[in-house]
Amino acid sequence: MKTSFVALSLFSLMLATTGHAQTARKPSSFEAGKKEAATRIKTQVPALHRLSSQGDFNQLSRVYEQDTDYEIPHVIFLIDLKDDKRIDYINTPKYSLHETYLAQVKGFKPNDAQLKSYYYSPERHYIFGTISWQNTNKEFVYEFWEGDKITPSLLKTADQVIKSSFFAPIRYKTNSTWQEEVATQTKLPFVTQESLIKDFPYLSLHQGKATGTLRVIEKEDDLYDVGPGDIIILKVVPLVMPPVAAVISEKPSTALSHVNVLARGWGIPNVYLKDAEKILAPYIGKRISLNAADNQYQVSLATSGSSTSSKPSNIKLPSINTSDLKLRALNDLRQADHVYCGSKAANLGQINAQIKAANVPDGFCIPFGYYQQFMQQLGIDSAYLQNMEAGFKGNNRERRAGLLALQQKIQSAPVPQAWQDAWAAQWQQQLHEQGVFVRSSSNSEDLPNFSGAGLYTTIPNVKSKAALVDAVKQSWASVFNYSAYEARRIAGLPHDSVKMSTFVQQGINADLSGVLVTLDPYDASRKNVSYIAAKRGVGIRVVEGKRLAEQLVYNHRVGSIQLISSSNETTALQLDDKGGVKEVPIDTGKRVMSDAEVKTLANTGSQIKALFGNKQQDIEWAFANKRLVILQARPYLTR
Repeated sequence: MKTSFVALSLFSLMLATTGHAQTARKPSSFEAGKKEAATRIKTQVPALHRLSSQGDFNQLSRVYEQDTDYEIPHVIFLIDLKDDKRIDYINTPKYSLHETYLAQVKGFKPNDAQLKSYYYSPERHYIFGTISWQNTNKEFVYEFWEGDKITPSLLKTADQVIKSSFFAPIRYKTNSTWQEEVATQTKLPFVTQESLIKDFPYLSLHQGKATGTLRVIEKEDDLYDVGPGDIIILKVVPLVMPPVAAVISEKPSTALSHVNVLARGWGIPNVYLKDAEKILAPYIGKRISLNAADNQYQVSLATSGSSTSSKPSNIKLPSINTSDLKLRALNDLRQADHVYCGSKAANLGQINAQIKAANVPDGFCIPFGYYQQFMQQLGIDSAYLQNMEAGFKGNNRERRAGLLALQQKIQSAPVPQAWQDAWAAQWQQQLHEQGVFVRSSSNSEDLPNFSGAGLYTTIPNVKSKAALVDAVKQSWASVFNYSAYEARRIAGLPHDSVKMSTFVQQGINADLSGVLVTLDPYDASRKNVSYIAAKRGVGIRVVEGKRLAEQLVYNHRVGSIQLISSSNETTALQLDDKGGVKEVPIDTGKRVMSDAEVKTLANTGSQIKALFGNKQQDIEWAFANKRLVILQARPYLTR
């Protein structure tokens, strides 16, 4: 069985300045910046030992993201365990931090060691925490910093003190997997970060402004009737999408779903909006202006003359060598070899050489020279492509049909026997005829200024000489995938400027797989964190976006793990003995990743980031038989 998939573009989607509330996080004065100053000091009372009414809470509360769906009114508190477990509900606008209150009101300025003990030690002097009102589920919760190693005994004490001094029902909210385990041990009812996030009605995945005609996409085929002057409402989650002015999705997805990656690469607004078609019904078919901010959006009829462009700027493809036909094994590849094999393969070679814990699966590169000579033999050059485009006369459906015909021309053309023999010999001698993934490694992928994410095709689990030849041709033909062609056309890149090398890599029958990004794509203000999206089985579906992946955030400084969403997959992909992949049922309701796997992956990700000059990285990974393997690493785009 031979199955073709859009390439595993596990490129990160960083959100520009998303608010804390988008992940229902405990508010932090350290990270709030100017938002904190917007909360007026309502009383000079330093603290209360009991909150007997909503009025008491309001006068002591600080509010970030006020008057939005994501506002979190909150009051910080401390419990003095050495003073009869007395609780102080602190005037939070006046004293932004617990230690500020201690210093200015109690006359005690704790040193670093003492402060750490209040978060880590079972024998601590104080318990520091926050009470907040959660708009999502309309209830009060109390919570602790995600790095707090709260113990069952301390949690029970805090629960008793708070509930005996607070005017309303209140539940414990966990902020890490550690805290969830402790809450389970104590048998206290609790709410998780994940349960709060899943009901958010709006999420900004890439902020910005756009003008275009609002259109509804009911099925993937409708995408061939839209272009760069349209703002689209997606009722489905497509794998292929042409450049548009902005994207509004009705289905929630991870930061790394295919649509989100493409939108990030084009620099266009991209939001999740529950019931978007219903809410925006008066604007459908009309030209509108969309302003997608972090916690809210604005839509209005466009004024005459207003316009936006989704055309990426300053795209410069690197120089390459198309005359060399030497096959290059992974062990011989380094970053400089991108001139022969593209950045994807070259980066893997560099990681393999310097980070042994990465366990990069073996493979070899079929360089650009083969693609170039093959295209020349078929007469597919600049003049050919210009004439082809002229024949489309601006019609997207004719363009699609013409590109499919061109791909068929490439895939049906014979490959010189000497090439076939050379590729097969390398596969047999180096990889011992194991199943391989034939992966694109073009000169327009994994670049600092252009990701090329998801534009080309990966062919999984190729298991014969004939299938290997066919897979290489599929990879070459994917240069003319509709989405790749449209991205170049809108960007003004000549179609013959993209050259394709392929990386033939040992297939891994993964137990779990996904992507790690060396930052938090949901909250750019956080430091020292990594974001992980994970699913069971082979990782093709992590970027597909049709079902939600398990999402986690790891804090390197304190070792805490926050679960943002659980995977809702009911099946997983595994390698088929006959070639390709097959779908198998899986148990649901369980964590995809263990804490130990999260830490192993995050630490390896940090090493890869350091290897590439401490530039943020998007890393494709898998675990097989409890062993981590790294499958790809690329820089992330900041626009």
